[in-house]
Amino acid sequence: MPITDEMKRRNLIAQWVFDTRSILGRFHLWLEDVDVTWLDGKDHEELRHDISFAGGAIERQLIMTAGVTALGTRLFGRFGEAEGRDKKERNRVKKDADAISAYMMSEALWYMTRGLPENHAVMVCLGEGLMPKVGETPEMGSNPLLGFGRIYARPQVAKFLDRLVQSLINDPGFVWDDFMRRVDQAGITIWGAAIDTLENTTRFAVGAPTGPMTVLHLFDQPLAVSRPYEGYMGNLILPREVVAAGARRSLLINYHTPRSMVMQAIRETWPDIEPGNVHVWTLTGKSRVPRIGSLWDEWREAGAHVVEDGWKLPGGNETFSDSGTYAPTYKVGTWVDDAGDRHCLVNDGYAASAEAMQAASLAPILDIDVSLAVFSSKFDLPWTVESRIMHLDPEAPDFPVRLNEAAGRDLADAEVVRYRQCIREARDAGIPLGKSVLSAEDFLPRKTWDVVAVAGYMLDDPYTGAPGVEKISDDIYRVWIRLSTPHGMKEVALTLRFMDDEAVRPLVCNPLLIRFFRGEDYTARAVKISDSGRIRNELQTLCSEALEHFGENGIRVHFDRISSDVISPEDQKILRRVLAWYKEHHPLWFAWLELD
Repeated sequence: MPITDEMKRRNLIAQWVFDTRSILGRFHLWLEDVDVTWLDGKDHEELRHDISFAGGAIERQLIMTAGVTALGTRLFGRFGEAEGRDKKERNRVKKDADAISAYMMSEALWYMTRGLPENHAVMVCLGEGLMPKVGETPEMGSNPLLGFGRIYARPQVAKFLDRLVQSLINDPGFVWDDFMRRVDQAGITIWGAAIDTLENTTRFAVGAPTGPMTVLHLFDQPLAVSRPYEGYMGNLILPREVVAAGARRSLLINYHTPRSMVMQAIRETWPDIEPGNVHVWTLTGKSRVPRIGSLWDEWREAGAHVVEDGWKLPGGNETFSDSGTYAPTYKVGTWVDDAGDRHCLVNDGYAASAEAMQAASLAPILDIDVSLAVFSSKFDLPWTVESRIMHLDPEAPDFPVRLNEAAGRDLADAEVVRYRQCIREARDAGIPLGKSVLSAEDFLPRKTWDVVAVAGYMLDDPYTGAPGVEKISDDIYRVWIRLSTPHGMKEVALTLRFMDDEAVRPLVCNPLLIRFFRGEDYTARAVKISDSGRIRNELQTLCSEALEHFGENGIRVHFDRISSDVISPEDQKILRRVLAWYKEHHPLWFAWLELD
């Protein structure tokens, strides 16, 4: 009996359900359909060809992780509710969106990693959200995130690694090499991750039609980052041919190269290209003028087009430049328009550290060259000065003098303190400050490395053309996810049906603490031992800056460190009551918790 197309489809769905059943079960979802489109031009076939170091089953679990995160955030993350609100309320909407995206990805990773080999773990090494974004003020505090040191593995492995991570954070004498030596001696394999659970949070909060997505990059080794860290990095992203053309003329093309020389290398690579057809995607806006305004000027003087909001890409999709440096990386390269004229898109400017590392690790996948330079988290000085400052010795007696010399003016004492702090934070986290230019390899200790890049789209993405979450019926939704590796690339459409009614779905997808903030009675709820891990996880996501880690496993919550813009004063009172109640009624399960 021949196998029909319908039988193939049913077999495909059945295998996907088998591999991702733990994630589907956690969020009470039913997989209705799967559609896989291969984008790499190779003769790949789903279920027959694996394209990553993780294997086919883990590939499907990663795709499902991104899919449920994109779906749940789009539906329950208060999409568009910040439109027309004041700054304070807008920030709360953003943090609620970040919280649900971080929670859903964390839960999916936890269930996914139950199926890892018993000596394997996933460790989050970089996550975006530690610092207020541009335009936000410091008192707004950090955004919810999945950041450094979060371990997903079987319990014995997770506990062992958690102790090592606490030593990295708290013991100055315990350094990265000590950590890796202990890991290797124990025979444990760590897969490192760089995560941004909600890219373009502001656009999501105000209801922009394009851009919001969830991004997860998984590496076959941990990133060499030893402390929680988020900073900024300059990034220049070019087609690899441009850098090779420059090298043939002994011209070094990297982030510090004058853009007129970069333009020269582009035109030598493709002699038929006109300068005005070189399109430079870069972050724009008033707040960015002091840092990269001169960079825009350099490109314009070279004749290039600096991309503005609303510029149309091939295919008619419109760009945006208020945020989101990761997605345009997929569009870097050349094309020929209907008139036969060649165009080239490059990506230039800066990005947050997790986003910059994610883009840099796309280099072997997209055949691009990514050059990075470490910046501070201040925006007062030009890009040409920033990277020089970050290579100064913050402990040197003449640091203020050298800082002022680099800045070209005398900085206030408070500014000197802040720049010194930025350098120390980067140094203590293991960011390579001894090199003027960085690449992905500088964050990967074994240098030979592999990566799986996964992106789930909440709304339409103009750069890849991927659609956002689509409502099929009251219960059924379709979500698109792209998985990319150096060995292949595919786009997957998952059609998912909610098994609960609309009133229950937010409870399934929202963090436990958020549910308590919104009125659910925690004293009448059946308590399970898993509540301990969930609440610990949610505290690390929602208010990491308020937590003090002590001993082997302890966490002390300092309420005076929680900003009212992160958790409102009313919700902080609820949080204290909730934690105190759990501590009193379940002291064994919550022995790790202390309240200050």
